[in-house]
Amino acid sequence: MVVVACVFWPVHAFDFVNYDDADYVSANAHVQSGLTGQNLYWAFTTGHASNWHPLTWISHMLDWQLFSAHPSADHVVNMVIHALNTALLFAVLRRLTGAHWRSALVALLFGIHPLRAESVAWISERKDVLSTFFFLLTVGSYGIYAASLNAEAHSARISRRWYCAALACFALGLLSKPMLVTVPFLLLVLDYWPLQRFAPDRDGLRRVPRLVREKIPFAVMASISSIITFAVQRKGGAVSTSLSLWERVANALVSYARYVGKTVYPVDLSVLYPHPGHWPLWAVAGSATGLVVVCALAILNVRRVPYAAVGWFWFLGGLVPVIGFVQVGIQSMADRYTYIPGIGLLIAIVWGAAELMDLGPRFKPIAGGGAVLVSGFLAFLCAQQIQFWRNSEALFKHAIEVTSNNYLAYNNLGFYLSSKGELERAKENYKKSLEINPGYPDALNNLGYALAGEKKVMEAIPLYEAALRQSPNHPEIHNNLGNAFSELGRLDEAIAQYQITLRQEPDHADAHNNLGIALAMQGKLEDSISHFRAAIRAKPGYASAHSNLGNALAALHRIPEAVAEYQECLRLNPNDPQAHNNLGNALVEQGNLQQAIEQYRLSLGLNPANPEAHFNMAVALERQNNRAEASAHFQEVLRLNPANAEARKQLEALSKPGLELRSTNTP
Repeated sequence: MVVVACVFWPVHAFDFVNYDDADYVSANAHVQSGLTGQNLYWAFTTGHASNWHPLTWISHMLDWQLFSAHPSADHVVNMVIHALNTALLFAVLRRLTGAHWRSALVALLFGIHPLRAESVAWISERKDVLSTFFFLLTVGSYGIYAASLNAEAHSARISRRWYCAALACFALGLLSKPMLVTVPFLLLVLDYWPLQRFAPDRDGLRRVPRLVREKIPFAVMASISSIITFAVQRKGGAVSTSLSLWERVANALVSYARYVGKTVYPVDLSVLYPHPGHWPLWAVAGSATGLVVVCALAILNVRRVPYAAVGWFWFLGGLVPVIGFVQVGIQSMADRYTYIPGIGLLIAIVWGAAELMDLGPRFKPIAGGGAVLVSGFLAFLCAQQIQFWRNSEALFKHAIEVTSNNYLAYNNLGFYLSSKGELERAKENYKKSLEINPGYPDALNNLGYALAGEKKVMEAIPLYEAALRQSPNHPEIHNNLGNAFSELGRLDEAIAQYQITLRQEPDHADAHNNLGIALAMQGKLEDSISHFRAAIRAKPGYASAHSNLGNALAALHRIPEAVAEYQECLRLNPNDPQAHNNLGNALVEQGNLQQAIEQYRLSLGLNPANPEAHFNMAVALERQNNRAEASAHFQEVLRLNPANAEARKQLEALSKPGLELRSTNTP
């Protein structure tokens, strides 16, 4: 555990990355509002992020409730669970096999292997480390159950308890990630070795039928999890139908070979390996031949070296849910998928290497020195790989370097650059992404968003529409298209897009807020208020929605309620100049001139070039008979906007009563 913690400790200083982390944590309102009854219900019923893993959602909620918004805590929790998994793997293997040093080496290599970097350093992969924790508890409990059946002082009650413990841990693992659906098969493999439960009974009947029956409850739970997961992923649009059966089978065969290669020589690792669509026939044939040969050797030598067969079929079977027979996502393979299956390969390799030590004393120093060198080499490579996860820029630049045609990496690098204000570089990367995949909806959407931010709305709209032709159920694109229509004053079209977004994602806070603004602009203030409140429910702490709600309430002359909303907005975001200005207006309505003037001062301190705030300040000062300062603010209005006839008129007529306050209470 100590070695693993040292290798992975740098993750405590890493940031969120813009690949799933927003969905899982950094922009997830349910996670950020912590462990509430409503959020627990959501965790068990949602298919958000095209996955069903309620226990993972709950763990993220607990992190946020305990440690708030800093990504350091999420990273450290991932690291701690991974270190616990390493220790658990050692304990489980030692108990199952009785081999101390071999179990220790497997656990060490598992803990520091570079393929683990993705599962540990990526906050969104909490599901990997958490599900594996329960997987190892499942195997450990099952091993004790199996041993208790063979004990001389066999107790049926004790056996049942450990069997039920294994089932309970398995259920918790499935609630963390459905990757564990192959556990029934794995337990049957472990029955052969090291549990050695395939020996004949005293009456000569083999135990296989009973061993299979034992796995039925596990298989039932795995089937239920598989059905739910497939339905959720299909509904979420993650299941691809663009690849033929042959293309999926070919990729599966090649991926098995690539996973072996990455395990043995883990270099050029990437957050994403784009699916090529079509593999060369020689690659498919070579991979298939290699798999058949290894499987045949494992079966033919199963009695002599059972660990080799068990390790190999652990690896093969463990990858079945993610090998691509059902294509989910755009990747051809993923480092994170080796988190559990890779243990099988390590068992086969380490136990095989240990056999060399038994050939004679002269081999022991060689094997021992080799183990030290390999461990040091893997730890070095892992430390390097971890560093690429420090932020989105490092992660996706590296992905571009080590893979080809990685349109997602270009897009996400552009998204990161956009968040840093480097719009030109961002657009360059979006365009590179689209050169590789002209129909990639995320890049089309992001390029459109960048152009809309530059007020090139007419250029943005065709990009949004092209993105929707590829991904018609993408709520963010509909929301952005709605914003573009709203910017052009095409409010009916904007409202239609926001409504589509909300049909697809009823808790989309931004769509509720934007729809509220559009309705308010049409004078439908009561309707707008309901959507602003919905935005706040969906995203607690949504400062601008509180401000917009205040504007709508003020327009309906519900001034005390408006004041409360402006104050809540400013509690959440004290640096909102418009909210300070509008709160000042509401306070004037209540006759609190001095407090209003203080709000105008705060607004102008944040944005000195706001002519409306200067105008409102001037009116409030004039009502206090502070004509000199009022005159100065009217003059500032005219300096900022010489065409403001109203300010010029008021400046000329300062001695006359009846000035009217200029209201900016429009959402």
